[in-house]
Amino acid sequence: MASSGSSSVFAGFRFPREVIAVAVRWYLRYCLSYRDVEELLAERGITVDHVTIYRWVQRFTPEFIEAARPCRHAPGDRWFVDETYVKVSGRWTYLYRAIDQHGQVIDVLLSIRRDLAAARRFFTRVLRAGVIPVEVTTDRAPAYPRVLDELTLQRCTPWNDTPTTQSRQITGGSKPGSGRCAG
Repeated sequence: MASSGSSSVFAGFRFPREVIAVAVRWYLRYCLSYRDVEELLAERGITVDHVTIYRWVQRFTPEFIEAARPCRHAPGDRWFVDETYVKVSGRWTYLYRAIDQHGQVIDVLLSIRRDLAAARRFFTRVLRAGVIPVEVTTDRAPAYPRVLDELTLQRCTPWNDTPTTQSRQITGGSKPGSGRCAG
């Protein structure tokens, strides 16, 4: 978790990097309150105010996220894309999701509308993952072939098959059938 150059991101802080890292990790991993983390550190002889822990969490969470990123596998070249209607904070929205052949989630997007603009926004984000898929299996949403054609995935042909198990879990087992778009 060091930034570019020789200086550490922890440089200039009163507490050692190990204390800061443990406090932030406990907060993120175990869903503790700032006061709980303060208490756990006090039991170990380290006196830190809960506001300081809050500041550490705000400052170092992006560093932890970036450090964990290399642990993920690179996305596969065969993608399964679907969307479903879910309630978020009392409002119904569309959840777009792309997973690869290994079951790893590539990206998700919440959208108020299920239209061409939302599909374009989703696929633009997904393609930033760095891998151009060999094939994209969809649930035959009408906007997908057009967006995929625009974004350089060439031809789409129908392909009848049941949705993946993970897809079935999200959509509640909607009707089988999909479209295959190969590049």
